[in-house]
Amino acid sequence: MDADFLVIGGGIAGISAAARLSSMGSVIVLEAEAQLAHHASGRSAALYEPHYGAKAVVELSMASGAYFHGAAGVLSPRGLMILGRPGEEEAFDHDLAAMAFERVSVAEARAVVPILNGSVTMAGMADHAWDIDTDLLLQGFAREVRAAGGKTMTKARVTAITRTAMGWQVATTAGVFSGRLLVNAAGAWVDEVAVMAGVQPLGFQPMRRSMARIPAPGGFDVSGWPMIFSAGEAWYAKPDAGALIVSPAEEHPMPPQDAWADDMVLAEGLARYEEYVTEPVTRVISNWAGLRTFSPDRVPVIGPDAREPAFFWVAGQGGYGFQSAPAASRLMADIAGGAQTALSQALVAALSPARFG
Repeated sequence: MDADFLVIGGGIAGISAAARLSSMGSVIVLEAEAQLAHHASGRSAALYEPHYGAKAVVELSMASGAYFHGAAGVLSPRGLMILGRPGEEEAFDHDLAAMAFERVSVAEARAVVPILNGSVTMAGMADHAWDIDTDLLLQGFAREVRAAGGKTMTKARVTAITRTAMGWQVATTAGVFSGRLLVNAAGAWVDEVAVMAGVQPLGFQPMRRSMARIPAPGGFDVSGWPMIFSAGEAWYAKPDAGALIVSPAEEHPMPPQDAWADDMVLAEGLARYEEYVTEPVTRVISNWAGLRTFSPDRVPVIGPDAREPAFFWVAGQGGYGFQSAPAASRLMADIAGGAQTALSQALVAALSPARFG
């Protein structure tokens, strides 16, 4: 089966890129699993908080705002809270400024989240954060692909990639596909895909991030609580479907794989969370983990390979994939189509694979 564009990876990066490319030619998405967004995208506690992340990520996220606020039902209000205890002043002040929080009294914070204990001495709040309906966003991009005649092939694990005179031939467990331009949006597996294509890998590192779902603390209605961070992000918590998701916020290097939570890491993270609250964790409803994949400089990589321009990187989102997807995918398609981008040239250069030589 032939197409103009072959996209390897059916997470938010791959599907959004495919949607943008579908107006420029035929697209085939190759996803190894039985459904889209099986790995990192499907395990994200996704939040649109455009002040969060490295400078380049913030610029991409800010540029994604118009798309998010114009997409019916994709965003819902959540808000943010940051907490600090004695000895955490420096980390608290840094995060307060970096994420544009407004400092509030502990009493004001406790009026919103009643379980904060007496050890909490610093608090900040912000309203510039929204929950992302990740399935609605993902399926919206997938519908764009289908509406343009594109194909999404699941259970299509890539087994070989060959450079041809016309572009690329990709052998998968679902058949052989050919395309003019190959888009590498394979998440934790992007370097492995590059090696298969005979392209120099860039040194991406997947990092495990674990999550535990616990019952609503003290029987409170948590639906209106903000997402809560400790100073320095030693843990965070987020309401979800009547329960609370708590993460140790760890970054544990892992090889590309179907990740799972580490019981000891979860226990340590829950203990750190308990230091701030009055209600102990007595039960874990479920737990899981995902891999957040970073480039060597922790900035996403978007653009054609420096040595092989028909090989396009959309990689290294590092946990910011959903909140940056609208602008990242638009940039990818603009570059691929030779169009003028609305983003700054400084940002384009900061994201380019060419920065690695």
